[in-house]
Amino acid sequence: MTVAWELLTFIGTVAFAMSGSISAMEEEYDILGVYVLGLVTAFGGGLIRNVLIGASPLMLWQHNSLLITAAIAISVVYFVPDLWFRHMRKWVFFDAVGLSAFAIQGALYAAQQNLPLPAVVMAALLTGSGGGIIRDLLARRKPLIFREEVYGVWAMLGGLAIGLGFGREGWQLYALFGVILGLRMLSVHFNWRLPRRKFHLSRVGEPTKRALKNF
Repeated sequence: MTVAWELLTFIGTVAFAMSGSISAMEEEYDILGVYVLGLVTAFGGGLIRNVLIGASPLMLWQHNSLLITAAIAISVVYFVPDLWFRHMRKWVFFDAVGLSAFAIQGALYAAQQNLPLPAVVMAALLTGSGGGIIRDLLARRKPLIFREEVYGVWAMLGGLAIGLGFGREGWQLYALFGVILGLRMLSVHFNWRLPRRKFHLSRVGEPTKRALKNF
């Protein structure tokens, strides 16, 4: 279990660091912006999770090796893009890898704290998507999790599986990682959407408009 935990943490950190730095480069940020966006994407989800479940956010500074790993991944993206750009032109793959790894890692962390099932599911969602939300906001984009694409649902399903007892063996965690990653990429490829509903104030009556404005 310890090996699986460390591997998932490593994979998620590298994937989200690269995802954030790619987004920054697409928005033509300078080198400082690339590193900042890469780091907050890699660690933002874990910080949000820790705050909401009562763990110390200062735990981040106990993982110097992960900070160095994230910095190296960002440097590879920034200084030698030919190593990866010819094979992977979209950051969405790295985002999907980070989502899968961190959703499982966050759920495992909450489960180890003996938190109830809803908390485990929420920890998976926040750890898997929190860094991406911060990335998109800093990159001046609509957060991916709030678009019509299926995104956070896969993290929540991973958390549900962990909360129900799946993942006690290392191979189960790797299998769950593959399932979440596969579902995320399938939702991108086939353009799967969650239901959405638009609200146009111009279509409602005057009494309703006045009530909304007064509210």
